[in-house]
Amino acid sequence: MDKLIQPDGQPHYGIFPAAPGHINYRDFDFRSPMGRRLGALAKWRRFHQFQYFGLLSDELIGGCALANLSLVGVGFVYLFHPSSGRMIERQFKLPLGFGTRFSQTPDDGVCELRQGGNLLRLENHAATREKRLLVELDDGTRIDACFSEREPAFQPMCICTPTAVNGWVYAQKVAGVACRGEVRSELGNFDLGQIGAFAHHDWSAGYMRPETNWNWACLSGLADGRRVGLNLSCGVNETSFTENCFWLDGELLKVDSVRFEFDRDRPLHTWTITSQDGQVALTFEGEGLHQERLNLGVIASNFKQVFGRFCGELRPFGRPPVVIDEMWGFVEDQYVKW
Repeated sequence: MDKLIQPDGQPHYGIFPAAPGHINYRDFDFRSPMGRRLGALAKWRRFHQFQYFGLLSDELIGGCALANLSLVGVGFVYLFHPSSGRMIERQFKLPLGFGTRFSQTPDDGVCELRQGGNLLRLENHAATREKRLLVELDDGTRIDACFSEREPAFQPMCICTPTAVNGWVYAQKVAGVACRGEVRSELGNFDLGQIGAFAHHDWSAGYMRPETNWNWACLSGLADGRRVGLNLSCGVNETSFTENCFWLDGELLKVDSVRFEFDRDRPLHTWTITSQDGQVALTFEGEGLHQERLNLGVIASNFKQVFGRFCGELRPFGRPPVVIDEMWGFVEDQYVKW
């Protein structure tokens, strides 16, 4: 599929075998809830885009995100050292996105944020099917991490769903891929290949609900010698289709709707995550979190991303269960108004 938006101004909906070449949101026939056609300013104001790259290993956990929220560009990066409990984290907010740039080609192009001596950069390379994270901070922290979807072969989750009365969201998810590269920081220097790091990647864009909330879960690692990844959500990307799935050695296996049970006031306590079809039965125990609160009136966010360990089972239909034993991953609880 060359473009997401069709000649009639409507998106292609569904789960796709590969990413669209271009998220041509400016061609969307965007209307008010009462049917009035909206112009370029409304399209700019309501279109939001974000990209996330997560690192998971027994020796180092990391996360980096960039978001274009039209009125503000935001980014964060953190590193957590499980054995010492030490953590490095930085947050950035740029009015009107000055100092940022975002490509609308999910498999090719660059999204980045620059502020002073700080750079957060996410690169997607179509020719090699590689995703790369580059972080350079003014305190000397440097992350250079990448993975390939080509060798070994990997099938990403590519999905577009209707949203509210007049919107849509395109999302592209990857989990359960081996990561290579290096990290240099106050927490130490790490060769990501040597420490057995795995990665998660999320590329999302569209006309999301103006006020929404969601929960999300992801894990990546090895179970009985198999590469395992998981991507689950509740509250977003689940109208007509859902992004819920897991991967075994790069093969995508679809999952039905899911339920998150947790204590919102104690996010490090136990989470229970189950799927309606019985394929997912997991618990999660948090070991740390990155959180942000932002309230600018027209834009607000209450965001918690928790990193910790999953236990339980994945139960693919017609196959033996996959036991998940203390595997690192993320869960998320987010409210946003944008």
